Amino acid sequence: MSTEEIKDLEKQVTRLKFIAGQKAGDLHDLIEDRLWAEFEDIPAVSEAAYNACKAWQTKQNELNSALSER
Repeated sequence: MSTEEIKDLEKQVTRLKFIAGQKAGDLHDLIEDRLWAEFEDIPAVSEAAYNACKAWQTKQNELNSALSER
């Protein structure tokens, strides 16, 4: 994998990690601030956070694999 491709993967990992952090923050805000009024939103918000973390992990694993092949 070229240096440019690895830099692109690093950018993707950073972006996905940021998105996962945002989704985790959404879940935290729901639990901390709106739990009693919006508790039925927990499954959807949790799933969004989980999916964002899985997307980050998948891309991070791809980056780690590319770096180890160098």
